[in-house]
Amino acid sequence: MRKILITGSNGLLGQKLVYKLMNHSSYKLIATARGDNRLVKKDGYIYESLDITNSKQIEDIFTKYLPDVIINTAAMTNVDACETEKELAWKMNASSVEYQVNTLQKLKSKHSDYNPHYIHLSTDFIFDGTHGPLDENEKPNPLSYYAETKLAAENTILTSSLTWAIARTVLVYGIVDNMSRSNIVLWVKSNLEQGKVINVVDDQFRTPTLAEDLADGCILIADKKATGIYNISGKDYMSILELANRVADYYKLDKSLIKPSKSVDIKQPAKRPPNTGFIIDKAKKNLGYNPHSFEEGIALMEKQIPK
Repeated sequence: MRKILITGSNGLLGQKLVYKLMNHSSYKLIATARGDNRLVKKDGYIYESLDITNSKQIEDIFTKYLPDVIINTAAMTNVDACETEKELAWKMNASSVEYQVNTLQKLKSKHSDYNPHYIHLSTDFIFDGTHGPLDENEKPNPLSYYAETKLAAENTILTSSLTWAIARTVLVYGIVDNMSRSNIVLWVKSNLEQGKVINVVDDQFRTPTLAEDLADGCILIADKKATGIYNISGKDYMSILELANRVADYYKLDKSLIKPSKSVDIKQPAKRPPNTGFIIDKAKKNLGYNPHSFEEGIALMEKQIPK
């Protein structure tokens, strides 16, 4: 059995990975996150508290377990908060990856038979959004500080001596244990159910990604020991306005409450790339990745909403 270590196991993707891997016959799972384990199910894996901004803690945990696979999902993903709290954003998104990469390189040189597979989660926001959808060869040009930190992390990995893969994704949605956070699908549903008018941008385009699909993509990369950059997102390309309309259609809610607006009219500290979304042909061909349609994703999520 290979040892697989997840960082950020309390987060949306982290939770999905834990639940998919906890009883996996090929892996012994070590889940790590800052503070207490927030998952409802606590059997079938080891949990360790780990602050990714603390290089000593990373060294201690990685040395203790010598994981064969590391999936780094931990990050500061609030794009506007990254713009206003730059020091923390850099620590969480860039320095933390340096600490992990340096530790694994050290352990690799110390143990001649140790060759860890480092899988890192990245984002469509590293691009400027002048066009889309994008393939893996697109040249990054970050517009926000969040994007700069994520690109810095990618560059740390690219120049390392590790066996690595980068999984880039887009606008992830899903349900987490204890419903500690919302997502765009739930936001649209909740507001329309309450009869509230919502302003939704019609000039940003994405390929929204179901968290379960993203977890499957990461596991496929681990299973196949795949290396390089992979786009792991949903397959349906749409504007945020179309996304809101499709949520309304699915739940048979009043679409007249959805008001089209422009990005420039929504005052946010961080710039968003207007047009991204991903071409996922490489992941389909090399990994056998096959994500749900957007409506299938909503249906799967709906089953998980606490009633």
